Amino acid sequence: MKSKKVTLEQVIEAVRADDYIGFCLVCGAETSGVEPDARNYGCETCGEHEVFGAEELLLYTGLMERKI
Repeated sequence: MKSKKVTLEQVIEAVRADDYIGFCLVCGAETSGVEPDARNYGCETCGEHEVFGAEELLLYTGLMERKI
């Protein structure tokens, strides 16, 4: 399966929409019905347990930027 990168713009848009969106960090699939603080949910597309809530990803991104 070809990996698709999740962009910061996608994550911000999902947070603003407030629609319980999550993203798989392996295949890039967007998944609905994901809690904002979700970590390691199963992906319906690739089967990996790498789906994170959009808000969780945004927080993680902010933490990573502080370390740089």
